[in-house]
Amino acid sequence: MKKIMFLVPALFLSAVVFAQTISKAPPPPPPVFKEVKKIEATPVKNQAMTGTCWCFSTTSLVESDELRRDKKEVDLSEMFTVRNIYVEKAKNYILRQGHAQFGEGGLSHDMIRAVATYGAVPESVYTGLKGDEKSFNHMKLAADLQHYLDSVLKKQPISNDWLEGYVKILDDKLGEVPKEFNYEGKKYTPLSFAKDVLHFNAADYVPLTSYLHQPYYKPFILQVPDNFANGSFYNLPLSEFTKTVKEAVSKGYTVAWDADVSNMGFNQQAGLAMNVDNSVRLPKEAFRTYMKEEAFDSLYRQKLYENLSTQDDHLMHITGVETSPEGKLFFIVKNSWGKVGPFDGYIHVSEAYFDINTISVMLPKAALSKELLAKLGIK
Repeated sequence: MKKIMFLVPALFLSAVVFAQTISKAPPPPPPVFKEVKKIEATPVKNQAMTGTCWCFSTTSLVESDELRRDKKEVDLSEMFTVRNIYVEKAKNYILRQGHAQFGEGGLSHDMIRAVATYGAVPESVYTGLKGDEKSFNHMKLAADLQHYLDSVLKKQPISNDWLEGYVKILDDKLGEVPKEFNYEGKKYTPLSFAKDVLHFNAADYVPLTSYLHQPYYKPFILQVPDNFANGSFYNLPLSEFTKTVKEAVSKGYTVAWDADVSNMGFNQQAGLAMNVDNSVRLPKEAFRTYMKEEAFDSLYRQKLYENLSTQDDHLMHITGVETSPEGKLFFIVKNSWGKVGPFDGYIHVSEAYFDINTISVMLPKAALSKELLAKLGIK
């Protein structure tokens, strides 16, 4: 290291001066974007100390669909869905004798499947908080649930009533689920609420991805750890994949987005995600919409997936598109970390960042063209 410093003292000094200048400079004003298409969404929420972004993002998708369809804002309970998926995970874990993913993570299809199977309830009916709790923390809950399942598996054949003890842990931490409830003067069950208020149909949603190791226009089981349910995704060429998402938004449909956010280009505090040099950590003050973005292609994207650089870190909700002052396209993305950053919980994601870091999306079938539906064999 010292040899390098002596060989290039001017370069090193310039870098130090630049870093000091950036750190001492006042934070720049957030960039002013030009709106191309902005779709109505429900308020930003905070998943807090949970790994349940998959539910927050996809719940927001379903809520936006209700706003689009019926012009009505419905605040759905994420934790009702999370609790039901914990039950699904437990059954899967037991039948696979502990050789399965278990934890807080999931994907968009888990939320869709949970509503189809168990229904949905308003946030006012089931918060998932007990006593004086103000925010979510599932770290101990997830550990307790897995410990219970591992203890069940130690003695085989297992007890026929093992699920009762598991449900009791969920009841104690999250609260018992309502069988019936009143909403706007009418009585519902979770299933009737999903059907009559949300007009929910699981077949209305289509999962898409883009990778080279599987044939295009065919579904395949996406190989990421949180796909515990072995859900299938339709595979598209990258250019068509991104075009499909942009066209969906242009038609007024929002999109649930699963992506890697652990790289240097994603900065919620700056309100920007860009495909920058991943070997250099930039302070939020250094992020600009006009920054040079790294070149890439589908082969490089595939390499990042296969060497485990790109992972399914986080799911969010795409609610629009816009352009920067320089004319570069950005997606408007609603996060679930509370109202942090210069855009009150939203982050602006460049098209290049989206292309290189996306794992998958979930979007309404109605957003897809007839031509693409035919290619995918979807009726």
